Parts: sequence; C-alpha cells; structure tokens
Amino acid sequence: DEELWRTHERRRERLVAFARKRLKKQIISRGGSSSEINAAKEVLDASALTIGFARRFATYKRATLIFKDIERLISIIANPDYPVQFIIAGKAHPKDEEGKKLIQEIIAVTKEHYLRKKIVFIENYDMNVARYMVEGCDVWLNNPRRPLEASGTSGMKILANGGLNLSVLDGWWDEAYNYHVGWRIGNGEEYDNLDYQDEVESRLIYEMIEKEIVPLFYNRSEGKLPRGWIQMMKNSMKQLGPVYNTHRMVQEYAQKFYFASYEKRHDLMENNWKKGKAYSEWKSKVYENWNKVKFISILEEEKNGDLVVGKKYPIVAEVELGDLTPDDVDVQIYFGKVENGSSEDHLFVNMICNPKKTKSGRYSYRGEIECKDTGQFGFTLRILPKNDILINQFELGLIRWA
Repeated sequence: DEELWRTHERRRERLVAFARKRLKKQIISRGGSSSEINAAKEVLDASALTIGFARRFATYKRATLIFKDIERLISIIANPDYPVQFIIAGKAHPKDEEGKKLIQEIIAVTKEHYLRKKIVFIENYDMNVARYMVEGCDVWLNNPRRPLEASGTSGMKILANGGLNLSVLDGWWDEAYNYHVGWRIGNGEEYDNLDYQDEVESRLIYEMIEKEIVPLFYNRSEGKLPRGWIQMMKNSMKQLGPVYNTHRMVQEYAQKFYFASYEKRHDLMENNWKKGKAYSEWKSKVYENWNKVKFISILEEEKNGDLVVGKKYPIVAEVELGDLTPDDVDVQIYFGKVENGSSEDHLFVNMICNPKKTKSGRYSYRGEIECKDTGQFGFTLRILPKNDILINQFELGLIRWA
C-alpha cells in the first residue's frame, strides 16, 4: 500500500507542476499581466483530490456539465479540510464550432477569481498532456450523453496508472462497472428531455463527489494512508486493466465490424450483385410494412400462482406482420430481474412460430422463460427484422415492443 500510494502521489505532483507550467505559458502567449503569470505558480494543490477530464470536445461528451451549478461546485472545491480540484484538457475538431464554444465557456469560467486556483484548463491537448493526466489524476470524469459513447478509451488508460473512474454507464464502463472499482453516474437511464438529463446527472456528479469520493479519499485513519481508496485502486487495476484496453477495442472493432463488413460486401457482389439486389428489395419491403407490424394479444399461460425457481414459464403471442412473413422477423421474449424500476442482466429468447395462420390471418408465437433466481422479474416482447445478411438485428433501426 505504501509504495503504491507514494508512487501515485509523486505522479500527481508531476501533473500539478506540469499544469502550472502550461498555464503560465498560455498566459504569456495571450499577453497576460505579470500578476496573472505569478498567480499561475500557485494554482492547484499537489496533495488535493484531483479530478481529470480530457478528451476530444465533441458536444455529446458534455464537457461543461460539471459547471451546471456553479454555487454547488464552489462549495465542493472551497472546502479547506477536504480540497478538490479539476484539471481539464481538450481540443475540438477544426470544423466543430459547438465544440469550440464549449472550450471558450470553460476558459471563461476558470478565469473567475474563486475558481482560478482550483480549476485549470490546459490548451492544445495532445499525447504529452494526456500522459501527464492519466498518470496523475485520482479520478477520471466521463459524462457523455448515453448512448452515444462507442468506447471511451481515455477512461481505460487511467486504469493501469491507478486512477479511478466516475462515469455514465456508457461505452466500456457500462460493461466494466461494479462498486468495487469506481463510481457510476445514474443507472443507465436515457432521456427524451436533454435539459432535464443534464440537470439530473450534474446533480448526481456533485452528490457522488461529496458523499462517496471525497470521504473515501480523505479517510486517513490508518497511518495517513487512504486504505479504502488504495484497495479500490488495486481492485480497478487487477480486475479491469487486463480486460479493458485499446488492444481489445481495436480487435473487437476489426472482428465484429470491419472484417464482417468486408466479407458481407464480397458476398453481396457475387453473381452481378444477385444477393445485394435481393437484400435491397427485402429492406424496402420491411420498411414499407413495419408500421403494420404489431402485437395483437399476449397470453401468459400461468399468470396466476407462484413461480418456482427452475420452472418454465410459457408465453403465447398473436402477431400481425402485414405483408411480411415469419422468415422476415424474430419475435422475442425480453426478460430479466427488475430492480429500481429497470431490468438488470436482461436476456432474450426467440419464440417459435406456428406456421399456420390463425383464423384472423395472423401468426401465433410461443416461447418459454425460466426463473433461475428468486426476486422480482419482468418481461416484455419485441419484434426485430431477421435476415442472414444483417450484421446485427438493430442495423435497420427497427424494433416493435409489446
């Protein structure tokens, strides 16, 4: 514990020294006053809890979310007994005007007197800046607008350096998170009202910092070492480091998407695009008929009575497909354990279609699910397009829920 913490603190000290040097350079380059230049030498505290945010400034990554409630933020960073500070770095695409505006907003906020020593923005984000930050930050903040984060490699890089993640359940963190290795922002909710989402999730960030992160970091009862924090560092490095990394990301992109797309392309091109033309016609048929696809009825054959662990639970559904056939779709039971109003560890099973239509000219599907554990379970049904050429069933953006 002692060696790990001593090494981590040295890296935080290096990060603070680097940030001061870069800030001084930034002030000089824009013609700042001598008082501003001298003040740059005193920003940040090498022993304070340091939260980092560094990445490409795409708007969906919500770089300014932490500034949603300035008064609340000030109350967090102004605590003299438990100091908290932020180091932010990023760069927008040259044509991303909204991303540039976010950077301008952050720079303006960090110039305010009461935030100047506690929040630093490092300009011209590059690999060198990233190296210092992933090595020296205690916490890596990631708050993209779910579900727009494809991977999230910046959070992966901090793992091997002993940093911990505070993130929305999106990208890799949706798979990796457990309460022994870091913190989550929310429970994976998605919102139609984006302003409301920002309000809720910014508040969750403040609460997580105040109630979970700060107390754990500054609990130094045993030999001035934050034993609980160090244990979480070890858990994160051991459990996540070997599993979540750029090598795996590139490998999965290649195997699941690039190679698969390449093979599908050649398959579609054969015989003067015979399969390609048939696939195009099939897609047109599915899109034209999807508004007719719907569930007519759902019958739970054992609706009354207790469910026993290990017992099969049969479900029958009558489905309208329009001009589509059972060969064009999968009808699935989507089920899982329900906690806090949402399904956890959800699974699905394909239902079997009776090839004969019902008297009303529709199709009857039957399937079974098994209760493998005690507790509260829930299920619903869904219909998805089905075709061997689809790389995944969500490719067309079509789904019909019961």
